Amino acid sequence: MKSRNLIYFCLILCAFIDNINAKEKELDNSLQAQSMLSVLYAQSSAEYEASNIQTYVNAKSALDRALNDLGWTAAIEQKENFKNKPPAIILDIDETVLNNIPFQARAIINGQSYPTGWLEWMLEESSDAVAGVSDFLEYAQSKGVKIFYVTNRIAVAEDATRNNIQKLGLPLDTDRDVLLMKNENGWTSDKVSRRELVAKDYRILLLIGDQLGDFLPLDETTLELDSRKNLAETYDHMWGSKWFMITNPMYGRWEASIYNNEYPDTEDELMQMRLKALELKDKTN
Repeated sequence: MKSRNLIYFCLILCAFIDNINAKEKELDNSLQAQSMLSVLYAQSSAEYEASNIQTYVNAKSALDRALNDLGWTAAIEQKENFKNKPPAIILDIDETVLNNIPFQARAIINGQSYPTGWLEWMLEESSDAVAGVSDFLEYAQSKGVKIFYVTNRIAVAEDATRNNIQKLGLPLDTDRDVLLMKNENGWTSDKVSRRELVAKDYRILLLIGDQLGDFLPLDETTLELDSRKNLAETYDHMWGSKWFMITNPMYGRWEASIYNNEYPDTEDELMQMRLKALELKDKTN
């Protein structure tokens, strides 16, 4: 009798696990299908390319203004005594300098989701340059501006990232470490400490990225949807002059904010939260 009960228990447990796995696979497949259009937009549209080129053309003009204004700094971490420091700019890497759309496409085709396959992709060293970035960086270098890359790629991928940047012919100085990785020197996902490090020796003229965390402390960007959107207005004096945002429809904390920064467990919950986010607010209130 005990043996039979054990068999029944094992069968029930296996069925329960299979059900969980099926639901997880269903949710993952749903997420992949719904991300397909955003990836196709980034991969296929002239509009996406044009937007990136436009951003970097405008950043080039801002760079000239910044060089001529010794009171100019783009880093809120830089408070004082910076006027006589040499000029520098800080850029994020992924979807700002390096184009990883092929990884996103591969993940959908293979039915995978981040972080599966991400390290392998970085180690391939096969990312292309984001449209417009090459001309901009060459111009910055010609003006004697130090170029820093502050990325949340993990330190184990530093050599591969360095190789990828160099293969594309993009500037990468060797007189000091200008490629500042996550997990290097104890750095976390929050980029504040790395911006502070650059600010010690340089006047930071521009910040360029595709996430709010490329400009602000991470805890300030991890907010609910409406509060997070308000940050755009709070810093409206920075966008397009000192801060330049590359639009990224494929991933980011913008999606997490829809779920109150906690992804739901089921497809139904996920869809309900997305639909709720789509609801128009009553403008009469």
